[in-house]
Amino acid sequence: MTTFTSTLPEHLFFLLSEKAKELNMPKNKLIEKALSIYLAQLNKAEYIKSYQKMAGDKDLLSIAEEGMVDYLRQLNEEEK
Repeated sequence: MTTFTSTLPEHLFFLLSEKAKELNMPKNKLIEKALSIYLAQLNKAEYIKSYQKMAGDKDLLSIAEEGMVDYLRQLNEEEK
């Protein structure tokens, strides 16, 4: 595991300490968990933004529709 040293504003450090005590968890584990959740949310926001951007792309929509037609055709052939 890599060691990371950082500074925090006093009020944030106080809140971290209080929550760590409340959860009976070391501060570093709480920071690790919070950072993991935050980074996952950032990734999720990026995906949402990219999908929203793609939704307005007519060429991409056309390609997706063609792919769905082929997929539906394959499903119908397998049912026979």
